[in-house]
Amino acid sequence: MLKLALFFLIVSLVAGLFGFSGISAVSAGMAKILFFIAILAFVIVALIILFSAKSLFNN
Repeated sequence: MLKLALFFLIVSLVAGLFGFSGISAVSAGMAKILFFIAILAFVIVALIILFSAKSLFNN
C-alpha cells in the first residue's frame, strides 16, 4: 500500500513538473488517502499484536 502511495506521489510530482495541475492534484490526493489508510492498518495490526501478546503472557 505504501508503494502505491509512493507511486502516486511520484506521478503527482512529474505531472506538476510538466504543468498538468489537475492530474497532479488528483494523484496527490490519492497518495494522501493511501498513506493514511496504510498508517491506520499499521496501527490496527500493532494493537492486535499487542493485545494478543498480553493474553499469551497472562496465562
